[in-house]
Amino acid sequence: MKSRDFWRDRNCLSMVADWLIKLIRWYQRASAHRPPVCRFTPTCSNYAIEAIAKKGPFIGTAKAIWRVLRCNPFGKGGYDPVEKESRG
Repeated sequence: MKSRDFWRDRNCLSMVADWLIKLIRWYQRASAHRPPVCRFTPTCSNYAIEAIAKKGPFIGTAKAIWRVLRCNPFGKGGYDPVEKESRG
């Protein structure tokens, strides 16, 4: 199997997504004793889990990184879901 075909395989992408979500869950448990500092709802780690589950491991991780970069004292924060509500 070529490496390009390997990354297109749904099972492989699912394994990568599962591994990333488990890593984030571990982080959530490890940091549970610290006060919450996220400026957004849902929290950045929950956002990352949802983004990876809905968008896949690569786009979901990119969206999560962009979210963490925006979560700073100069950002306004607030409600920021993975899927924006469309106005129809």
